[in-house]
Amino acid sequence: MKSFLVTGGCGFIGVNLVSALVARGDRVRVLDNLSLGKREDIDPLGVELRVGDIRDYATVAQACQGMDVVVHLAAHTRVVESVTNPELNFEINAIGTMNVLRACRDAGVKKMIFASTGGAILGEQEPPVHEGMVPRPVSPYGASKLVGEAYCSAFHGSYGLNTVALRFSNVYGPYSYHKGSVVAQFFKNLMENETLVVYGDGKQTRDFLFVTDLVDAILRADKTDTPGEVFQIASGRETSLATLLETMRAAIPEARINVRYEPARAGEILRNYASIAKANRMLGYDPKTRLDEGLKKTWQWFVAKGSPAAAK
Repeated sequence: MKSFLVTGGCGFIGVNLVSALVARGDRVRVLDNLSLGKREDIDPLGVELRVGDIRDYATVAQACQGMDVVVHLAAHTRVVESVTNPELNFEINAIGTMNVLRACRDAGVKKMIFASTGGAILGEQEPPVHEGMVPRPVSPYGASKLVGEAYCSAFHGSYGLNTVALRFSNVYGPYSYHKGSVVAQFFKNLMENETLVVYGDGKQTRDFLFVTDLVDAILRADKTDTPGEVFQIASGRETSLATLLETMRAAIPEARINVRYEPARAGEILRNYASIAKANRMLGYDPKTRLDEGLKKTWQWFVAKGSPAAAK
């Protein structure tokens, strides 16, 4: 049994990860400021919750005491909002990550797993993107995550902290109440009988990854010794928004899907999907969930929870 601290553990990915850690018998502590996450989602799991903000070093330092592994998920994740408020994005993602790294070093944490991002860090590059590409972020969000990766590398090099950065693709699945990413937003719109909005012509592409496959990657990163490494964690498949909509219509035929197209938004890239060859080779990572299966499971969860307004 290991002791895990999960920052942002009441959020979408956090709840799914905490559930998996508890199921395998680990001790889990969660640090979350509850700005988006809900304590009700982890209450049934019987884990320790500390309410606090990663921008406060003392809070993070106390939370790291006695932990073997820290999985740092807490972040400001919305690309468009990072363009309108880059200062807030920097405070949470850059300063917050520095606080987590300092606290891990000072508490003698054995490993820190950092939630990064592939597309936003690498920017407009010919896909499939991979770890060997030179980063060219086009949004403050991508820049802030690149800062986090750089400091993970520096803390490994300077202090011997075992850090691993996982570049998540477009993750979707249960508990994505407050996600602003496309699948969650589309499903929230459908629950309210609203028209779906596509920014651009629908030809833009993303790499959609079901959350259980992402959790598997995190667990593999925990048990595999790869200090200082960066991994793309994705499905490895390129999917246009037009194809996503077609797949949604087939997977959930009971939903009435109407679409409106609006101009593309600043800071968002046009094409993105990732090579997962390195993660497959070094972590044994092999995502299993097909897009139609994942969409159906996600929709069933949204229907069971009721309207987004009721879930707030």
